[in-house]
Amino acid sequence: MIPITALPTLNALLNGTSAVLLLAGYLCIRRGRVAAHRALMIAAFVVSALFLCSYVTYHAYAGSRPFPGQGWVRPVYFTILISHVLLAFALLPLALTTLYRAWREQFERHRRIARWTFPIWIYISVTGVLVYWMLYRM
Repeated sequence: MIPITALPTLNALLNGTSAVLLLAGYLCIRRGRVAAHRALMIAAFVVSALFLCSYVTYHAYAGSRPFPGQGWVRPVYFTILISHVLLAFALLPLALTTLYRAWREQFERHRRIARWTFPIWIYISVTGVLVYWMLYRM
């Protein structure tokens, strides 16, 4: 069993993995590799779902951690954190809708919403790693 104190690091690893899978999936679809795109995007969704479970578990048991930084880094951290959290709320319905449309083979509708979902998802994955680094490693 993973100790609760290890979950923030696991969460950062899951976020980073999600970002890599998303970028690889994007490159595959741009190159016409539909099956690889599908597999990578499903993997990104699964990894993100695992992140969400781990994140909720950590905060249910450990609560929140105050940001220890001072000076110019403090407003930078909170700007990143606030944008990350707000966009994360929007991501779940966007990702589910995007996946549903692909599953139903509504590819034109899938493509239209994926143009919004992809950059938001990438931003959330990358800023999740940044928030971890700023909170636990600075």
